[in-house]
Amino acid sequence: MSASDTGPPRDDLAVDARGLVKHFATRKQVTKAVDGVDLQIPTGSVFGLLGPNGAGKTTVVRMLATLLRPDAGTARVLGHDVVGEADAVRSAVGLTGQYASVDEDLTGTENLLMLARLYGFTGTAARRRVEGLLDAFSLSDAGPRQVKTYSGGMRRRIDLAASLVLAPRVLFLDEPTTGLDPRSRNQVWDIVRVLVADGATVLLTTQYLEEADQLADRIAVIDHGKVIAQGTSTELKRSVGQGAVTMRLADAGQRSAAASVVEKVLGTEPTLATDPYALSARVPDDGADAVAQLLPALGDAGIAVPEFTLGQPSLDEVFLTITGKPLPADDEAEPADAQEVSR
Repeated sequence: MSASDTGPPRDDLAVDARGLVKHFATRKQVTKAVDGVDLQIPTGSVFGLLGPNGAGKTTVVRMLATLLRPDAGTARVLGHDVVGEADAVRSAVGLTGQYASVDEDLTGTENLLMLARLYGFTGTAARRRVEGLLDAFSLSDAGPRQVKTYSGGMRRRIDLAASLVLAPRVLFLDEPTTGLDPRSRNQVWDIVRVLVADGATVLLTTQYLEEADQLADRIAVIDHGKVIAQGTSTELKRSVGQGAVTMRLADAGQRSAAASVVEKVLGTEPTLATDPYALSARVPDDGADAVAQLLPALGDAGIAVPEFTLGQPSLDEVFLTITGKPLPADDEAEPADAQEVSR
């Protein structure tokens, strides 16, 4: 039984989406970008929506944030219907998209002051709120500078600060760390943890299992507009075995031979990375002994492996197990010429 059949809305949920559907039309075809998505997100938690480009993550977020109208299904945010009570939803949520939404020609301070005044803060209260946000995001020194001079990490932080001017109770973060260096990514993660500690609910979309693993209480894996798996990080990783082996070969020409050896020893199909020298494979639950035999087997086959690691499963291994195919590199679900389908 799907969530859409489980009865009335629940008071303990910040987000309650049932059977969401969204179509887009291009000159060539009509695409179902979201196909019956159910999400139940408890208040005060971080929920990760994990999937590749084009899976439908952004479309789900835009429907929940009232930027798109669902073609079917229902969604309530903090008890308010996203269609019938859109204004109430907008007054309680914040949204940070994949790209900076601030004006790059203004300074960081000017951007936040403008938003604060638009939201109804008086002059003194607006400046006090802006100063507090700049300090919280370690941007006080950068506040007087134009945003166009900011680094990628600083732009993401000012964008997050802009979405928090009204201290929303629910925050939608759409791939907030894409393109950031590890240090900037960690800074964004720290900010998310502080927000949740202060009582906010966060829906985080990401392509990175590590990010969802670090932040999310629960994770839904979405592919081609459908939720194909859902659970805690531990539950999802357990579904693909004890871990994953990743190796880099001395000779790219031996990768097919190495893949055959890996599949024979581990009993799982390897994932071939974009790097022609690299491949990886998940380790089954009973595969500890097989891992110990893998390097000797590769050596017996005359395959040199200068780099070999055993670690947690990657998103590729999760997707390979759940869908039977490697993580696809789809285009975005909403092409440039896509339009909503009137229904």
